[in-house]
Amino acid sequence: MKTITMPASANGKDILAVLVRAFLMKFITKYLVLAVLIVSISAVAQEKAPPPADQGAGTTAGSAEAPGASTEALQKAVQNPIASLISVPFQNNSNFGSGPYDRTQNVLNIEPVIPLQISENWNLITRIIQPIVWQPYPGANTGGAFGFGDMVPSFFLSPRNSGKLIWGAGPQFVIPTATNDILGQGKLSMGPTVVVLTQPKPWTIGVLVSNDWSVAGSGSRPDVNQMALQYFINYNLKKGWYLASSPIITANWKASSGNIWTVPVGGGLGRVMKLGPQPVNIIAQFFGNATYPAGTSPWGMRLQISLLYPKKPQP
Repeated sequence: MKTITMPASANGKDILAVLVRAFLMKFITKYLVLAVLIVSISAVAQEKAPPPADQGAGTTAGSAEAPGASTEALQKAVQNPIASLISVPFQNNSNFGSGPYDRTQNVLNIEPVIPLQISENWNLITRIIQPIVWQPYPGANTGGAFGFGDMVPSFFLSPRNSGKLIWGAGPQFVIPTATNDILGQGKLSMGPTVVVLTQPKPWTIGVLVSNDWSVAGSGSRPDVNQMALQYFINYNLKKGWYLASSPIITANWKASSGNIWTVPVGGGLGRVMKLGPQPVNIIAQFFGNATYPAGTSPWGMRLQISLLYPKKPQP
């Protein structure tokens, strides 16, 4: 249980303000997490329900092609962040050479993606990122913290048939669910997120960008103003194989000059296939950071397996 500390010179008004802020922080965090879970459960329930007879098996956002069980359709769907495809990615990021002792930070992101058809023409795609983090202690050659990082739910409103240019936009939140101070920011943050992509065969080319600002949280923690931009380029090959490059460029606008940008460059190889009856997407990528803040990792590896749940054709 965390305690609330007061400065020695605090008066009654200061104490009341701190207590109110702490209460609001817990209230907002609790009910925002609850809202995310309710939306996710509702989306799964709707996706499992059979569609009306005149709608068929459903369509991929921005495309008339349903993300069924065929390899080519699944390739397109898994490379589209806002496709009408339930998926559960497990993405492990190993960041090597951090700090003066060249230690390794490890972040396992569990990222369920759940589409919900909210009208004849619009989908709502919910994506939740829950990190499980191993963070070495800064400046120490042993020890570290392990636990949950901050949860990041995103909600994309996307037209069901947007043509050749597929897009989605909506709000993103950063919920302070970290189990240790060094595993999270200690702030409730929010901001817009937008994705735009196109899929001319055999390519998928797009960009996903977001910017978050802190709106509540501990006054002892730094304010948040951060941007993430992920461009993704995929070239599809035969038998489910594909080449991919999807680095995540970040900018911490509150950092000092020279420590704002992290710019990775690299890519790797992936494949859509089946493990027994279960369709999966497996990909490995390696990145070198062209620029990065002092004391952080110069290079990393991303390994990911995604469980895919395509809609089954209706009889």
